[in-house]
Amino acid sequence: MKRRTVIGMTVASAVLIATFAVRAQQPSAPHTATDVGTLDKESAAQGFPAKPSYSPYVGRNFPTRPLFGDTHLHTSISVDAGAFGCRLGPKDAYRLARGEEITASSGQQVKLSRPLDFLVVADHSDLMGLFPMIFRGDPTVVATEKGRKWYDQIQGGKGAEAAVDIITSFGAGTIPREIMPMPGTPVFRSVWQELIDAAEGANDPGRFTAFIGYEWTSVTEGNNLHRNVIFRDNADKASRVEPYTTQKPLGSDNPRDLWKWMTAYEEKTGGNVLAIAHNGNLSNGRMFPIIESFTGKPVDREYVEERAKWERLYEATQIKGDGETHPVLSPNDEFANFERWDKGNLDGTVAKKPDMLEFEYVRSALKNGLKLEKELGTNPYKFGLVGSTDAHTALAAVEEDNFFGKTTASEPSPGRTMHPFIKTDQVTIMGWEQTSSGYAAVWAAENTRTSIWDAMQRRETYATTGPRMVVRFFGGFDFDAKDAQNRMPAQVGYSKGVPMGGDLTNPPAGKVPTFLVAALKDPIGANLDRYQIVKGWLDASGSVHEKVYDVAWSGDRKPGADGKLPSVGNTVDVPSATWSNTIGAPELIAVWKDPDFDPTQRAFYYGRVIEIPTPRWTAYDAKRFGIKLPPEVTMTTTERAYTSPIWYSPAK
Repeated sequence: MKRRTVIGMTVASAVLIATFAVRAQQPSAPHTATDVGTLDKESAAQGFPAKPSYSPYVGRNFPTRPLFGDTHLHTSISVDAGAFGCRLGPKDAYRLARGEEITASSGQQVKLSRPLDFLVVADHSDLMGLFPMIFRGDPTVVATEKGRKWYDQIQGGKGAEAAVDIITSFGAGTIPREIMPMPGTPVFRSVWQELIDAAEGANDPGRFTAFIGYEWTSVTEGNNLHRNVIFRDNADKASRVEPYTTQKPLGSDNPRDLWKWMTAYEEKTGGNVLAIAHNGNLSNGRMFPIIESFTGKPVDREYVEERAKWERLYEATQIKGDGETHPVLSPNDEFANFERWDKGNLDGTVAKKPDMLEFEYVRSALKNGLKLEKELGTNPYKFGLVGSTDAHTALAAVEEDNFFGKTTASEPSPGRTMHPFIKTDQVTIMGWEQTSSGYAAVWAAENTRTSIWDAMQRRETYATTGPRMVVRFFGGFDFDAKDAQNRMPAQVGYSKGVPMGGDLTNPPAGKVPTFLVAALKDPIGANLDRYQIVKGWLDASGSVHEKVYDVAWSGDRKPGADGKLPSVGNTVDVPSATWSNTIGAPELIAVWKDPDFDPTQRAFYYGRVIEIPTPRWTAYDAKRFGIKLPPEVTMTTTERAYTSPIWYSPAK
């Protein structure tokens, strides 16, 4: 028997629904029996709940865990990495980052303690792919006198001599142009496509993110002005361009021209790209200028606006030293003397002078940014913080007990600590001075290119020297002490304030900035010593200031008369390269109110989390290789994390 339908339902169904509706309106009907049970008022109300869901996670739309990765790793495609012995390519780099065990270029097996969540293979755009061409004896290369010389040296067991000559020749601009991979040449396009294909092959949305990227390597007069360029996009857009280089006439060593290239990329493709500078400590005062080195004039409105737009992050810590601050700049900060590389510029040709330091480090740049904002209307140094490795081994391995060095020559061996890493007439940096650091932590909702890149763009990131501690930092005007007792601090943080990387302004009458801070130790790492807030501000006279506040700490320690918190202690046994978590705390959480707030003064605040002392990589080397290192070698470390700042601006 056929049933007639009434707007998508059978007549019988329509009658049944109408009956339910009528009966539901009749107060005398206490309940209604159906084939799924008895429908009464109480049961029906459960279908239309007026209260929030029982599950506290329903509708939650904020990041719930940090993703850890490396935004700065080199493979054999980079000419300096290849010249110093790296034979691993981008695919190998992604395999290790995803958790596989691989064979390093030195022949040793290597594996990370835990997989990373994301990786950027950022090979140098200048001479991209040249060393593999030399190594395999490409006909174009061996047809030139220098190319044949380098190939013969490598084949004859004199690879080190070839490596030094290649790097020196590049710095001097004497590499034959006919063998230089340049934009527009088939070899350059081929290598760029190889990098893109490797990233596309490794990218696994939801599980692992492989970004497309490269490093633009300005090194004018030996001074480091490098930037890593990271695409939000997939191959369809990234493959429509070729990386920007420093070699004229197609390239430039001036950051302004890189920003123009980035602008052109976005206009051409509709895509998105950002740049991350690093190693201001090797720029000899040129990384964060007030007087621009390329013109000798004060930075202008165009400079501050373009830099603020394109450089949303800065790499604050890596193998070539830590870049947060320096004892000369922060004499009252007992944690400022950390992993210093402060002897000269990148190639060691010019020694460091004290007056250069102000324009090289994160904290002083953040302070000078406040001055420039007041003068020019935009803060060019309003950046978030990340750490990364800058390893030239294809190995993102920078845990203290698993440190595979800057180059293949500094992969684990008995002699790597005492072999000079840089040695010139002006500068000597020993192998033991390499810093086993760092990683980028990103608060992203999903492990995808778009989600992680967007978190970088909004600066919701922090830098870590290696440990995967979980760090929260929220600012607002309404946090109170009981918020630190909430077991879901992020829910409170996002609802009452802004996260790291955010902005505060227009304080309600009588209120001052308050900050909710929280940190959890790395599950397989050391306990935490303290959580500090670093504040910088600009006073009415135009002078900048800084102060470090201890906000949360382990144990029952009390600040002394000088306001300093006593040391947490030290459990490190250097000969056995061990420590114990009998001091410190696994978790720190607190609410802090700025006791020195002036609503008329521009300011920034960022969090710094310090671990208890642990063995440095040099202690692990001494133990494993049975070597005795001289007294000047640092054997312990205090690992740390730096959050992106939160900025306060007076109401206009």
